[in-house]
Amino acid sequence: MQSIEQFQERVRAAAADKTPLRIRGGGGKDWYGQRLEGEILDTRGYSGVVDYEPTELVITARCGTPLAEIEAVLAERNQMLAFEPPHFGTGATLGGTIAAGLSGPRRATSGAVRDFVLGARLLDGKGDVLSFGGQVMKNVAGYDVSRMLAGSLGTLGLLLEVSVKVLPRPFAETTLRLETGEIDAIRKLNEWGGQPLPLSGSCWHDGVLSLRLSGAQAAVDAAVRLIGGETVPDAGHFWAGLREQRHPFFAGAGALWRLSVPSTTGAVILGGAQLIEWGGAQRWLRTGLDAATIRRTVSSAGGHATLFRGGDKSSGVFQPLPPAIARIHERLKASFDPAHVFNPGRMY
Repeated sequence: MQSIEQFQERVRAAAADKTPLRIRGGGGKDWYGQRLEGEILDTRGYSGVVDYEPTELVITARCGTPLAEIEAVLAERNQMLAFEPPHFGTGATLGGTIAAGLSGPRRATSGAVRDFVLGARLLDGKGDVLSFGGQVMKNVAGYDVSRMLAGSLGTLGLLLEVSVKVLPRPFAETTLRLETGEIDAIRKLNEWGGQPLPLSGSCWHDGVLSLRLSGAQAAVDAAVRLIGGETVPDAGHFWAGLREQRHPFFAGAGALWRLSVPSTTGAVILGGAQLIEWGGAQRWLRTGLDAATIRRTVSSAGGHATLFRGGDKSSGVFQPLPPAIARIHERLKASFDPAHVFNPGRMY
């Protein structure tokens, strides 16, 4: 198994030679973000579950541990990663999952990746091992730093270990399907979101609204009676396909935009095809419009737009940062990685 000392030697040598390193696990998300640059630093040799306390709802594992292995261990105790991370291939690792910061259909009701990161060990650009947070929710020391690593795309350092909060699997789960237009779907999703209903997933596309209800059997049954619609049997494959973007909407090589807007935002008129998730807060868009037009429209609604996959990355994959925020990013990067060794240019 790869050792921390071997990682340290590689990083210190890279810093001394000014040689960039590209942190890589399974490589299933190589398409995400800006350019790929540097010699590959493969994390898969550093794997394994370090600690798992089912009664404490916490699992700690090394960065190269396959995500499928983590999920299998949790399933044996009827537990799960509640943020429902996408794999995008068979080689997804825990470190890559945290670094990418991507969540699946449960995110709107359960929380995002960062909400479940309790602690982390990080190898910084000087080759030092830093520890943040812990293994309990009430451990505050360094907690925000641990969260900050979620979605950083490996630009701050090499995640060595991560402690993640897990949750029990729901006792019951049902999927409903209703035919409705876009405006009506957004209105209904926000109405239901303000009620004590066990919603755990939503998807509107092409006049059809799908809802997943998860929780106690009595709560699910009551929600079914209230909402109505058609019950869809064996809908697990539908939600897995949505999470992994195997839904027909995602097929094709054109530009795929991810729009993040307030859930109450009405129809975002940009042309093209849309798929709506997270109770209206996440909207996927396929369009040939230029980045400036898309971002201007979405910003006016109080949101931001990411060029998630495909398209012309020269205009920037992520929404440009205001100058003050950009300076904070630059100072953070310089603090953790002064030689700019890790994943240079991957985010901005």
